[in-house]
Amino acid sequence: MVLPSVGKFAIEGDVNRWRKLRQTFAHAFAVTPSRTSFAAEEIALLEKVARVIVKREMSIPALLFLESVEPLHFLGSQVVHGLTPFLDIVCHPTELEQLAIILERRDSLERLSMLIQAQTNLSA
Repeated sequence: MVLPSVGKFAIEGDVNRWRKLRQTFAHAFAVTPSRTSFAAEEIALLEKVARVIVKREMSIPALLFLESVEPLHFLGSQVVHGLTPFLDIVCHPTELEQLAIILERRDSLERLSMLIQAQTNLSA
């Protein structure tokens, strides 16, 4: 049985692959968000969602739901992507796409919760 030769170039190739893999997954399990601020249109969309929730008097159930699913924010954004063809009847497709992208951020659900709480206090 012939073993493959392990030379200097083979080891360097493995190190480069490992380095590339580490760079790819460097932020996959990061605790803090990569961006700290929201764009103006993102805040406007989150405020619109909060207004709809408060208008329908669903603030408390929405806040409970948001707190319970916060660790699964990325899965929620993927569900929005998947349900876009069905939700197009109710919402504008570009807003749905933008909402799904916003929900991929780790701090988006916390921001939405704060907006719901602020609008509930103003309307009470």
